Amino acid sequence: MIIGSREKWLDLSKPRIMGILNVTPDSFHDGGKYTDIDRIVSRVSEMVAEGADIIDVGGMSSRPGAEIISIKDEMARIVPALEAIKKAFPDTVLSIDTLRSEVANVACDIGASIVNDISGGQFDENMLDVVADKEVTYISMHMQGVPHSMQKNPSYDNVVKEILDAFSVRLRTLKNKGITRVIIDPGFGFGKSVEDNYKLLSHLHIFKILEVPLMVGLSRKSMLYKPLEITADTALNATTAAHVLTLVEGVDILRVHDVAEAQQAIEIYTLYRDNG
Repeated sequence: MIIGSREKWLDLSKPRIMGILNVTPDSFHDGGKYTDIDRIVSRVSEMVAEGADIIDVGGMSSRPGAEIISIKDEMARIVPALEAIKKAFPDTVLSIDTLRSEVANVACDIGASIVNDISGGQFDENMLDVVADKEVTYISMHMQGVPHSMQKNPSYDNVVKEILDAFSVRLRTLKNKGITRVIIDPGFGFGKSVEDNYKLLSHLHIFKILEVPLMVGLSRKSMLYKPLEITADTALNATTAAHVLTLVEGVDILRVHDVAEAQQAIEIYTLYRDNG
């Protein structure tokens, strides 16, 4: 499958890496590190050199407990960042991490060819119309609840089946809107217990029956560091181990903080796959 837009595309014949760029003061791992343009451009340069295929720019934290900020604040963060990245790296595939249609619309005008929506279109009723109009790729993530309260006693009877069913319904809606380039993300840590997350991790292959690319974002998340009684800052090794497991399960895109290590995981997985 080819993702992106008419102007900027990327094939998924091999696993790809989405590098995370949080231009926020409060994201759970790198909040506050990339809030001025020079550091933003430097970080993107580093990620591209290490093998990032996509740069995902987010202006609002979605960590557990995070509040929804104003659209004015989100715009003030993402617009200068996207403009600077587009100018410095015109050939790089850009993604906008937002749940607001107004932000997605502006970001696509600047040069984003992917909209990464953690709400799966549930937060903003106009989001899908913007995606269809711009003819870009849409990442639909599953989330139970909202960031502020999503980790307060999440509950499922069968987490894999319920999320699979939810995606089946969502994909029909997207098709009816004329949105044909779609990626799904099961939303590790977004309204899921640690046990839910590992049930999903061991059943990711089931989501391939939906016949759309699959992305995961579990970089340095609490599902990795809490069972090990470590911290997000020391969870790189656990992240890499989990990435290899997701690749074996058939994941197409890894959304990561640590690009070089993810690239190594893909290379080892590819050797394993091609010589099996």
